[in-house]
Parts: sequence; structure tokens; C-alpha cells
Amino acid sequence: MARFTEIMRDQVSEIWELERRHPFVVELGAGDLPLEKFQWYMKQDYIFLIDFSRVIALTVAKADSLEDMSWFSRLLHETLNTEMALHVSFCKDFGITEAELLATKPAPTTVAYTNHMLKCAYMGGVVEAVATLLPCSWGYAEIGQALAAQGKPEHQPLYCRWIEMYSSTEFGELAEWLRSFMDRAVKGLDEDHLSKVQDIFLDSSRYEYLFWDAAYRMEGWSIS
Repeated sequence: MARFTEIMRDQVSEIWELERRHPFVVELGAGDLPLEKFQWYMKQDYIFLIDFSRVIALTVAKADSLEDMSWFSRLLHETLNTEMALHVSFCKDFGITEAELLATKPAPTTVAYTNHMLKCAYMGGVVEAVATLLPCSWGYAEIGQALAAQGKPEHQPLYCRWIEMYSSTEFGELAEWLRSFMDRAVKGLDEDHLSKVQDIFLDSSRYEYLFWDAAYRMEGWSIS
């Protein structure tokens, strides 16, 4: 019998494939992505990760077992102290301070994505919260591993560091644990509840694609 997460992944396979083939991802992997696009992405992703961390913190509070709380806490630690530190390091290379990072105004897609995640996590249970997180964690692990497999762009060390982060064993293990948690947590849920979880996963997958696209376009507000 297929894992529930495999069923969800199959239902969004076209969206995830579009992510893999998006010019931002392709050019990052080749080392050809214009630095100003990567800089926009890093600043927006830093702001995104603040609310992403809030959602993880909610999973810690809503989890039933100490073991699950420990794993969610590990994910929170890795996000706050490893992933976000990488963003600070990158931006330092661009001459952007951490204070300037924190002052970044979120773009429309960033606002929409984080609002979706926070709403689902606050109003739902731990399963709904994980459904919002999973497309990001799992999707980045897939993309990082795919880019590493094709060969890192050694002429662009910034992008090599990004690929190394998201193709790492530690990042992949956390993404796989989230999958395993979801597969365990949905057992016994009725069809309506499962459908709701799938819809949340679908919407987060859509926002993942839109975030890559916003970064490539360096999206701004069309009205001030």
C-alpha cells in the first residue's frame, strides 16, 4: 500500500516538475543565475523562514509525544541556527547586514505564502501544520539532491554552498522524518480530513512554485 505522502506527491507531480525546470532553479544549478536575482531570493527567503519557524514552533506545541516534540525541535533548531545563518552569511558577502535583512519588506508572494502557512497551523492541528511545511522541506531536499547529482557549479561558490546545504544528509533526514510523521499521523483520519490535508499540501506546493517565480521576476508591489 502506497504511503500517504507518496499519494500526495503524485497528485502534485506536475507542479514539482515545473519547479525543477524553473529558470531560477536551472540557472542556479548551472551557476548562471544573475546575482541580483539570488540576492532578492535570499532576502525574501530569510523573511519567509521567520514565519516558517513560527509554524514549526506550533508543531512542537501541538505534537502528542515527547519524541515527536524532540524531532520538531531539531527541525526548528536547524532552521533558525543553520539555514538562516547561511542566509546571513550569503548576504554578508553581498554587503547586506543582518539588520538590513530583518528590515526587508516581504513581497506579495511571500505575504500570501506565509499567511497561508500560519492560518493552517493556527487553526488546525499538527497534521495541518506539517502539511504546510512538507512541500518546502521535502521539495528543497529533492532539488538540492538533483542539483548536486548533476554537478555543482564550481565557478560560482555561492551557489555551491546553497546546493551543499539542501543536498546534505542532515537536511534530507529531517525532510524524510516529516514524511514519516505525516504517514503515521493521518492513520485513522476520515476521508474529509484527509482531503483537507491534501488541499493544504497542494496549496503549499503551488506557493513553492510561485516563490521561485517571484524570485526570478524580482517581484515587487504593483501599487505603493
